[in-house]
Amino acid sequence: MSEQKMINFNKVSKNYERKIALSSLSFMVEHGEMIAIIGPSGAGKTTLLNLLASILEPDEGEIMIDDRPIAHYADQKKRAKKIGIIRQQFDLVGQLAVIHNVLAGRLADWGFFKSLFSLFIPQEKEHATKALKRVGLADKQFERTSNLSGGEQQRVALARLLMQKPEIILADEPVASLDPARAEDILQMLTEIAKEDKQTVIASLHSVEYAKKYFTRLIALKNGKILFDLPANEVTNEQLNELYQLKELT
Repeated sequence: MSEQKMINFNKVSKNYERKIALSSLSFMVEHGEMIAIIGPSGAGKTTLLNLLASILEPDEGEIMIDDRPIAHYADQKKRAKKIGIIRQQFDLVGQLAVIHNVLAGRLADWGFFKSLFSLFIPQEKEHATKALKRVGLADKQFERTSNLSGGEQQRVALARLLMQKPEIILADEPVASLDPARAEDILQMLTEIAKEDKQTVIASLHSVEYAKKYFTRLIALKNGKILFDLPANEVTNEQLNELYQLKELT
């Protein structure tokens, strides 16, 4: 791994028509950090992740990854090796068997014909089986994905990331649709796998409790700006009260 900063946000702004989503955001992320983005709804958490994923482009400022402009990763194959995404909707094809959804993590490398062939005869099956074993689903690989519970489907999405092997994992509300027990299970699994594989994780979360328990650094957004950026164990109740306090009507 490089000794350089993994990610550098430099005065990044993003607007939607007349609404400011992010305003002159600046922060840096080191290799291997576990960061939770917290804040009230509409604070800009998803916008921040979508900028990092190159789904959106900033209106102002620059985003650097490994000391290169984010545009350097415009090529799908190059971007897939650098950045992987996991969302609350799972982004799985329910009609396919679990193993095919896991192998989708290799699509950027395979190309069209190998990907098509894999729908009939799974390619790199042993790697997919190993990934499913790490998330506790080795016995489910040939089941129809839509038959799995929500927590199991999110584990399939994690196994897909294991196949992709990105350096950075972006998690956009990855447990919002799960009950508390399964949410904790997924967050523990995500952070443990990332530590083992020396990956960087940036996750947006509604739950401050989960953020403080599973992540080492919290970046708090409010009205598109950073309210605080601190180690998780240094965040105070007073700061959290200020973060989630509603604006008074005038």
